[in-house]
Amino acid sequence: MTSKVSQTQLLKNITIYSTYIIVIWGFYRFLFQFPEQIEELVVKPILWLVPICYIVFQKERLNLASLGFTFKYLFPSVYFSLGLGAVFVIGGLLANYLKYGSLNFAANIGNLPLLASFGLSFATAFSEEVAFRGYIFNRLWMVLKNELSANFITTTLWTAVHIPIAFFVWKLDLTAGIVYLGLTAIFGIGSSFVFARTRNVWGSIFLHVLWEWPIILFR
Repeated sequence: MTSKVSQTQLLKNITIYSTYIIVIWGFYRFLFQFPEQIEELVVKPILWLVPICYIVFQKERLNLASLGFTFKYLFPSVYFSLGLGAVFVIGGLLANYLKYGSLNFAANIGNLPLLASFGLSFATAFSEEVAFRGYIFNRLWMVLKNELSANFITTTLWTAVHIPIAFFVWKLDLTAGIVYLGLTAIFGIGSSFVFARTRNVWGSIFLHVLWEWPIILFR
């Protein structure tokens, strides 16, 4: 990604957006709880993606390619996602087990059909990966010029934004919450790794679906 925006301005935009997401989404999780379909298909795109569109198109004067929307390296990104995805499916099932105390593969079929669960997981993945890998990680990498540092900071923010759902919504105990957040951090590292290899956000989205789907479906 090439940009005429100064590194100082990019860092300012990243800081403002990251703070906004953690604070606003944290308050939302604490104060409201709409049906998950409404949250992932309506609320999250509005709260997460609309500000990104404003920053990218109005303040930075960049395009969708700056968020990783490209067909370049699409197949390598899919290969990376499939490789790590197998690991994260297991991680997702473990997070599900921690959340519910058991795995019931038929529990959610009646309430959320297979294709609907896939669509919901894709919607979640789209919003979150565009925000954290397409925007935050991508620009941090540009500013810091160091992939590991950008990955570490992004993963820290990524993990922090999941604290409210772990404790306010799912009401995990401390041990289960720490394990879940640890798994979430591992996924964040892997997703940024995939993005860094291809600079294609679709790979990260696909990887996220493989992580998210077991959590949604088997609950």
